[in-house]
Amino acid sequence: MLKFATFAGAAALAGAAHAQPLTPYSSAAEQQAAMRSGAITAETLARLSLDRIAEIDKAGPKLNSVLTINPRALADARRLDQERRAGRERGPLHGVPVLIKDNIESADGTATTAGSLALVDNVTLRDAPIVKRLTDAGAVILGKTNLSEWANFRSTRSISGWSAMGGLVRNPYGLDRTACGSSSGSAAAVAAGLTAIAVGTETDGSVTCPAAMNGVVGLKPTVGLVSRSFIVPISPEQDTAGPMTRTVADAAAVLSVIAGTDPKDPATRDADRHRADYLAALHPDALRGARIGVLRNLAGRHPETDKVYDKALQAMRDAGAILVDVKGPENEVLEQVGSAEGDTLRAEFKAALNAYLASTPPQVKTRTLDALIAFNAADRRETPLFGQEIFEQSAKAPPLTDAGYRKKRADAKTLAAATLDKLMRGANVVALVSPSGGPASIVDPVNGSRFFGSPSTLPAVSGYPHLTVPMGDVQGLPVGISFLGPAWSEARLLSLGHAFELKTQARRPPQFLPSVAARPEVARAYDPR
Repeated sequence: MLKFATFAGAAALAGAAHAQPLTPYSSAAEQQAAMRSGAITAETLARLSLDRIAEIDKAGPKLNSVLTINPRALADARRLDQERRAGRERGPLHGVPVLIKDNIESADGTATTAGSLALVDNVTLRDAPIVKRLTDAGAVILGKTNLSEWANFRSTRSISGWSAMGGLVRNPYGLDRTACGSSSGSAAAVAAGLTAIAVGTETDGSVTCPAAMNGVVGLKPTVGLVSRSFIVPISPEQDTAGPMTRTVADAAAVLSVIAGTDPKDPATRDADRHRADYLAALHPDALRGARIGVLRNLAGRHPETDKVYDKALQAMRDAGAILVDVKGPENEVLEQVGSAEGDTLRAEFKAALNAYLASTPPQVKTRTLDALIAFNAADRRETPLFGQEIFEQSAKAPPLTDAGYRKKRADAKTLAAATLDKLMRGANVVALVSPSGGPASIVDPVNGSRFFGSPSTLPAVSGYPHLTVPMGDVQGLPVGISFLGPAWSEARLLSLGHAFELKTQARRPPQFLPSVAARPEVARAYDPR
């Protein structure tokens, strides 16, 4: 357990022998309980997290999941300790360390780079509203996580988890495997026990894919539940931030804090009306009597994942769920939605990014998409592995006033929402489940990576919520199960996911193996003599 073994000593010194000793994989709720008991302080917890980042992320397996450390983290933790001693506790996140993705601004003197060398001087000294909500709730911002550069929206041949700023994020379950993206660093950091909580962002799959492949919980909320202000954008139509944690309860606690209306983000106008105490809404028996639709359109792409999925479905039946096989969605619908998404995102990215860059400090010299394209073409550090085709295509996209763009976006969103609504209404179910995808593939800079499919596009384009929870593993590589529901159904999805998590206890800590081939059973099969 490296230096986290000192948690046991801290508990003993505090006279808290009854307390559960903390490990790198303790939940935020367990960390909070230890602080409340006096077993540990927020400052010590933050210091141990920073030590583990140094040992695991910067040395040791060298995950490259953390880009920047907040220079104020320890001072912030000390101040929260003083508040606790004075009898003030801000809530479940008081003193809990949190990492945020490096496309989210924070007013701590760190740059917000989106992984690009072009934004190395983007020190805005602004807190994104979700960061302000976290710190107001007592969270300690440790720093910022690496990501797929520009949130994986630069090249059609990109390597998920790679950025010019931070290199490649490695999957702690297999260091030669993809951590997926774009919130790769957030997922890997949580999986590796660097922090119990991280925040990612998603336009389509960027929270749920890395969460599933790194064996953690990831929630993409309903678009408009969480502010996007001061976050490097792709699309105002689809972007959202979301929690990435090791337990559903921790994700619920984070969502309770970051959800809410932001006057600067018109999409969130209804958020206060729909937000809830998601932690209080969790129920261990939520699966009992719940009608859940079973999607199998990803079946056959990876037989071992299918077996894990079947086992997960049986666990849900054993917990009292009523499972209904649901046919669909049709491939033609998915292709139509996906094609329209690609076109519309390029137009939205150009407009949104140009607006964002115009708001950056004067020291940022690349202030338009065209300037970024020129920067990347001139700096070989940006393009050693892949190019910038999406940037170049986006530069040629029509303006948002274009009638063809507007129709294509409206039609795609309507079709995606109608498809999910029809699947749920037709089977009279409260949610749909699907494998979140297959196990992580090997990172291959020459031939690219294999992809086993994902249910992320329909909830992404419709704006509906999508929760992934660990459901098991294939040769030690995690696979997740996705819970999909209608808009604003986060409370129900989290409760269903929580009950599933309690029933299956499927998540296992990583072993930081250099390769799946290092697993003894695989090594024996490779060389039986």
